[in-house]
Amino acid sequence: MATAFIILAAGKGTRMQSDLPKVLHPIGGAPLLVHAMKSGAALDPDHMVVVAGHGAEQVEAAAKDWNPEAQVVVQSEQLGTAHAVAQAAPALAGFNGDAIVLYGDTPFISDATLAAMSAARLTHDIVVLGFEAADPGRYGRLVMDGTTLTKIVEFKDADDATRAITLCNSGVVCADVGTLFDLVASVGNDNAAGEYYLTDIIEIARTRGLSATAVTCDEAETLGINSRAELAAAEALFQANARVRLIDDGVTMLAPDTVFLSHDTVIGRDAVIEPNVVFAPGVTVETGATIRAFSHLEGCHVSRGAVVGPYARLRPGAELAEHVKIGNFVEVKNAQIAEGAKVNHLSYIGDATIGAGTNVGAGVITCNYDGVFKHQTTIGENVFVGSNTMLVAPVMLGDDAMTASGSVITRDVPAGDLAVARARQENKAGLARRMFEKLKKLKASKAKGS
Repeated sequence: MATAFIILAAGKGTRMQSDLPKVLHPIGGAPLLVHAMKSGAALDPDHMVVVAGHGAEQVEAAAKDWNPEAQVVVQSEQLGTAHAVAQAAPALAGFNGDAIVLYGDTPFISDATLAAMSAARLTHDIVVLGFEAADPGRYGRLVMDGTTLTKIVEFKDADDATRAITLCNSGVVCADVGTLFDLVASVGNDNAAGEYYLTDIIEIARTRGLSATAVTCDEAETLGINSRAELAAAEALFQANARVRLIDDGVTMLAPDTVFLSHDTVIGRDAVIEPNVVFAPGVTVETGATIRAFSHLEGCHVSRGAVVGPYARLRPGAELAEHVKIGNFVEVKNAQIAEGAKVNHLSYIGDATIGAGTNVGAGVITCNYDGVFKHQTTIGENVFVGSNTMLVAPVMLGDDAMTASGSVITRDVPAGDLAVARARQENKAGLARRMFEKLKKLKASKAKGS
């Protein structure tokens, strides 16, 4: 069945104490909104409508960055959840299918849960997502009669018997799009807050002879983010779940609690992740690779059998082929390093291509930036780049070439050549001793004078 998502993302999030719209605060390297947009990806929604309000331009940019086909509508006044859903009606004009209402600050609704709601729609007009709460607190309660949902009662309107119910409302709703908008149009605002509540559609539907039911999920899926403390708790939950998934898939983590992952991190089986590693967005690590302790990876690809770290940094565009070794205090950015090459110590490799079997010595720097433009360094196969070589780009080293330690290379080095680019050493006999004596006397004189 055709499906549209309506994601409510208009709130300011006052309790976040931030100028950033609440739904743009990140978990696992992606805004809360993106996590909500990723929910139910298996349903392959035909439309994705984001209802923005506070910081609408920023919200729209984030939504379209993740999904360029997303439609963003603006709720200029925040008059309640039913009012917010109504703003999506023009964007879905002519659409025939189900609409699922999600929330931009509720990042953990699973594919399986939304699939269950979609399946329940085959036998009911409206499906609401509920959860059994350990502490129901001030959640709205779902009042059931067997499998029929008779009404949703807000906590402030509930009597003692209703407050004793532990089945709570998540706010997520699934219904035929025409039915949903028709019901929303009938919602009033005769309540203390003067707002139009989406929960009211259940009783309206019942008066029209429509059926409603509830599907349940684990309470953790319905976690909403309203404060920095809740954001931190959600990050911890995301990380814990992501680690478990990788371990179950065959990844070895020596100290899982010290490894931090992003929403799109991909790590193959039999990879080894040592302690205190951070995976920022856009990282793929293939089977059998090893990421050693205290490394930071972002926007890069590490092929099977490669070893990274310890204390390495891979930046966007770093592409490591099989069995590459990147050692301690090495930074790689926008560079392709071919099979079996090694950059083991204290080096910066940026805007470069390094051929198979090449060995880059300690302290080598590709000088890729002239203050305005970036330039490319190309190093061939089986090259030996001597320690503390400065490669002033644009420059090319041919296959089997070599540079002498301490050289500053400003011209191409043909294949098989040795490049030496440093001043001739001269030893001045006795000069060091005389200079030390002179300086020590000067120091003593100044100390005496003070």
